[in-house]
Amino acid sequence: MRWRAGIVAVLMTFVVGAAAAPTEPGSESARGSYEIWLVDQSDTNGLNHGGTVHVYDGGEVTRRLSAARPADRIDLGGATSSLCLASTGRNPVRPHMIVFNKADTHAALAFVASGHVVIFDAASRRPLSCLSTEEGAGGARQAHALWPTEDDRYLIVSNQNGKKLERIRTDYAAGAFTREPAATLDLAGCLTPSGAPCQAPEVRPDNAPICPYIASDNGPVFVSLRGGGMLVVNWRTTPMSIVAEYDLTHVPPNGCGFIEAKGAVFGDGGGGTPNNLDQFSVFRMPRGGYSASNPPNTPAVERLFDDDTAERDAHGTAVSAGERHVWVGDRDANVVEVFDGRTGARVNTVPLTSRFSADPTVDLFASSPDHEWVFASTRGPFPLSGDPHSSHGTDPGLLIVRMTDEGRGGEVRGLIRITNVDATGAERADGHGIRVRRVR
Repeated sequence: MRWRAGIVAVLMTFVVGAAAAPTEPGSESARGSYEIWLVDQSDTNGLNHGGTVHVYDGGEVTRRLSAARPADRIDLGGATSSLCLASTGRNPVRPHMIVFNKADTHAALAFVASGHVVIFDAASRRPLSCLSTEEGAGGARQAHALWPTEDDRYLIVSNQNGKKLERIRTDYAAGAFTREPAATLDLAGCLTPSGAPCQAPEVRPDNAPICPYIASDNGPVFVSLRGGGMLVVNWRTTPMSIVAEYDLTHVPPNGCGFIEAKGAVFGDGGGGTPNNLDQFSVFRMPRGGYSASNPPNTPAVERLFDDDTAERDAHGTAVSAGERHVWVGDRDANVVEVFDGRTGARVNTVPLTSRFSADPTVDLFASSPDHEWVFASTRGPFPLSGDPHSSHGTDPGLLIVRMTDEGRGGEVRGLIRITNVDATGAERADGHGIRVRRVR
């Protein structure tokens, strides 16, 4: 797929010089205004830590498209780094994943390299608390991703290389955020309900947790694993406890694309690691029915699509209005595979290359509140996470896509570039985490 890089210089003129587009009907959310928060995980200029969060007004983005500019910018090398240094004795490095609490009053940002979690007041952009994950396997710790419980009582954190699942108690009204070490689940050393080792060759060979996900019923947390297989965990118990175990023959590796549609949880599995360079897999399973008394691989996983041919890497999802269609992105092939939200059938392939970028390398998706627009983070030429096989992009920033035909199709409408040029003139910007926040 990298043959496209040769025409990028020509196409760049369309991105930099794109004119403002006319307003089109329905371009603003019918359900209230919103913001798009895009994380650049490259270091703050001149520092070996920090990073940047670009905040965009959703109505501005869907009106002006490529010409839209950030409404705000959070320099993570400033107050955020100072807070982490004072709280933990270490600076935060490589902001990776971001989520909002269910009330959209606070943001939580995971720093994958240093293992920090920072919680912000979303309206003021002010960092309120900086916490650190525990040391785990081999002394490692990484805050790769995190997810809020539906009742806003906790954040569940994937300590990736530490191979731990951790819990933070969250009291947003009081501004109190507390790590709960007693709740931590050791994914490398635990036993499953059947008495088997949580991590074992040919079953779950590498239990680095990738992404946690809790569905809208506030049920258990689904935890994808780097080496394949999955654990479903009751986050309410102390310590957190496993209620379902899946092996790598049922759940693919490197999943980071859980999303809900029509009462089921859709997930994906991808490549991009040295021992599994190419994979595009999609599955779904029920939201409930999980119990420690069930046999392994129960309830059943439905595999919807598998493709392990060269240059494929599933990594990010979106859902259309009414949950009619589910999008699963491929950051290597630069397409979206579209699945029927009810039947699970693959119904279309949407290209994400365009005059705005020949190689956007889309990573993660966020949808407008009305699900008419999808916004994707795009990677840079010096990716800071994921194997370069899958993560090496040419146009770091925010890709703007309009869903069509009730989500069965889509059209790329623009790209907002981000930049972070270092002292040598190299572009270091690297878009990754992206979420939409309702402004109430």
